[in-house]
Amino acid sequence: MAIPDLTAHSMAAKYAVLVDVGYLYAAAGEVLLGAKERKEYRVAADELIQSLQKHAMERIPGELLRVYWYDAARDRVPTVDQRVIAQLPWVKVRLGNLNARGQQKGVDAQIRSDLEALARHHAVSDTVLIAGDEDMVPAVEAAQAYGVRVHLWGVEPPFGTNQAERLVWESDTVEILSADFLRPYFNRAPVPVPVTPAPSPAQVFAGRTVKPVPPKAPVGQITKLGPGRPHVEEVGEHVAQKWILTRGRDNIRDLLPGPILPTVIDTELLIEAEKELGHSLRPYPEARVWLRDGFWARVYREFDLGVGISSK
Repeated sequence: MAIPDLTAHSMAAKYAVLVDVGYLYAAAGEVLLGAKERKEYRVAADELIQSLQKHAMERIPGELLRVYWYDAARDRVPTVDQRVIAQLPWVKVRLGNLNARGQQKGVDAQIRSDLEALARHHAVSDTVLIAGDEDMVPAVEAAQAYGVRVHLWGVEPPFGTNQAERLVWESDTVEILSADFLRPYFNRAPVPVPVTPAPSPAQVFAGRTVKPVPPKAPVGQITKLGPGRPHVEEVGEHVAQKWILTRGRDNIRDLLPGPILPTVIDTELLIEAEKELGHSLRPYPEARVWLRDGFWARVYREFDLGVGISSK
């Protein structure tokens, strides 16, 4: 009886890349920009992920299974940026919860669970782990017990180390991503324009003996000093562009012809814009109208329908 050729049915070697985004961003932000909080910088995440994929392809034998991108969001509701990342090929976004103090909850547990499951089901022969927490050690040991090699990647620290010593010990190989490797993908966030409070009547008329009669404000004039219209409209267009990328042209068409936005979408537009601007727009109703105008300008331009004016 002929002996079957088992090599024809053997599974090609595969590897996965597991990224603790909180560690990667915080460590890179510190070494590149001296930043302590994520709001201080912007990340070209899609380009960064492509670079990590290429870096792994050059070092790890086999075929990429996928990149697991572990991040956090309030109530696990993805942000616009996270939705964009989730649309990338070969990328799986996993979200933990972000509490009121900005702390990530449940992210480490998801990484440990996926690492062990990939190894237990023989889905990969190697994994790249970008993390620094000692809590990863049991999962690394479990994966190795199933025959999976674990390659630990870290971020160049400004001094000392930013990875747990035992995690480094237990990994099969260790590599440090240099500041030069990461620098093209991290940029400092624009400094928010300070909102100057309107002077009080006492400040305006201090030292005057005659009480002036204040002129009537023209219709539509802003009663509080806030951000300028061009900047707000630009932010509205930027958020609209993200919407088009994440929701797709068919879903965006459901909003047309406008100009009234559904309450849920209008609220999300406001939240994302405030993140971009770095301060609240809620005291400035006119600015919210400009924001919607910028949003619709981008959407209408995408479908060659002209520029819309939002409903107040």
